[in-house]
Amino acid sequence: MNRQKSTILLVDDIPANIKILVGALRDNYRLVVATSGFDAIAAAIEKKPDLILLDVMMPGMDGYEVCKRLKSKRETADIPIIFVTAMNEERDETRGFLLGAVDYIVKPVNPVIVKARVQTHIALRMTQRELQRHRDELEEIILERTRELRETQIEITNRLVQAAEYHDHQTSRHITRMAHYCVILGRAHGMPEHELTLLFHASAMHDIGKLGISDAILHKKGTLTPDEFDEMKRHTLIGADLLFGSDNELMNMAHLIALTHHEKWDGTGFPLGLQKEEIPFPGRIAALCDVFDALSSKRPYKDAWPLSEAKKVIIEQKGVHFDPYVVELFLDNYEKVEEVYNKVK
Repeated sequence: MNRQKSTILLVDDIPANIKILVGALRDNYRLVVATSGFDAIAAAIEKKPDLILLDVMMPGMDGYEVCKRLKSKRETADIPIIFVTAMNEERDETRGFLLGAVDYIVKPVNPVIVKARVQTHIALRMTQRELQRHRDELEEIILERTRELRETQIEITNRLVQAAEYHDHQTSRHITRMAHYCVILGRAHGMPEHELTLLFHASAMHDIGKLGISDAILHKKGTLTPDEFDEMKRHTLIGADLLFGSDNELMNMAHLIALTHHEKWDGTGFPLGLQKEEIPFPGRIAALCDVFDALSSKRPYKDAWPLSEAKKVIIEQKGVHFDPYVVELFLDNYEKVEEVYNKVK
């Protein structure tokens, strides 16, 4: 199979010098010629050569300035440049290397040396491109694996939530509504989309600890006794324990919400008695959304409250049960909350 020839841009204002370079390279490479610095820059941008042989001493714009401009442009910065220079210009080699040149060829040029230097740098260029291709492929594989892992984590999350729903049939729509409520408040706060996705799925696991609470307590129609209520409160610790110990962002947020969604702003909540900013922000959002939906939902021990009454409780508990700032987010976005409620009844 014929391999496409590499492209070399030859830049020199003297035709005789160009002729020598063309004679040395034309059999093995595709050649592009420019006779001025301005033409060289235009040709480099248009043709995107694999290598540039650049004369130093040219009228108008010398090779150093051409090199500097090419290296400053994103589309030409990575093209290797070999300076072609007269013997008495060798003192400027350092300047050329500092500008980004990869090599020097001294005039009068020796065709054998030209071929050898060009072959070496073309081989390096091809190797660099191959390495970049492999890097790109690896990055794509990593991104795909990351997507697969994220989808798997979300699937596991959904299965855990489903397990909780089987255990406590009243939680299905509650979980869906609460997750949407949390996202509404999180977005109003300015959380980025990535964190909102985490918040949606993490808040859905806030009551996962109810898997460890007996059916007799979960489905009791009357008021819980003090002992039963103490047992019910354990669902925060059970859930936190189930979700603890991961280095995954989703599980970490889910752990915090499961542990702290019954904490209160004034420090009288459970299980840790945290107060104010000691409560993680996702836990403060979940606390309000959980209570609002619990009040406005039918439970074994009560009928659903009208939304207006549930809203009134949220307002009354501002600075007591709930973070005042989160209450303001709730009130400012109440129409969106109400819309979710009406869609997920």
